[in-house]
Amino acid sequence: MLYLPRLFVYHADAKKGGELSETLKIMERKLLRLIINPAMISAWVFGGMMLWYYIDSGSFKMAGWLHAKIVLLILMQIVHAMLANARRKFANDANKHSAKYYRWLNEAPTVLLILIVILAIVRPF
Repeated sequence: MLYLPRLFVYHADAKKGGELSETLKIMERKLLRLIINPAMISAWVFGGMMLWYYIDSGSFKMAGWLHAKIVLLILMQIVHAMLANARRKFANDANKHSAKYYRWLNEAPTVLLILIVILAIVRPF
């Protein structure tokens, strides 16, 4: 998810139907389907297992950091859905956003990742 928005930056500036545009379509599709989607599924499966552990052990009520982390993971899922939707629009040459929009969108997964990792390691509350 850290690289796909960068591809969108280049794709937004590429000529529709051009060689670069068609190459980026292939790269975006493979990146999303072969790497990003399986990673998101794994995150939900293993996160669900961790959640099950905390619910089963009774410490879920005290784990404020876990509640915050779940909210951030849901936000990450929303970003994932936005990227998948953007990929479909690029595949159909129907993108309406500028390269600047995708530069900003590129920061969302990075910020969310940093916050999620901090919550998981530090467990501040």
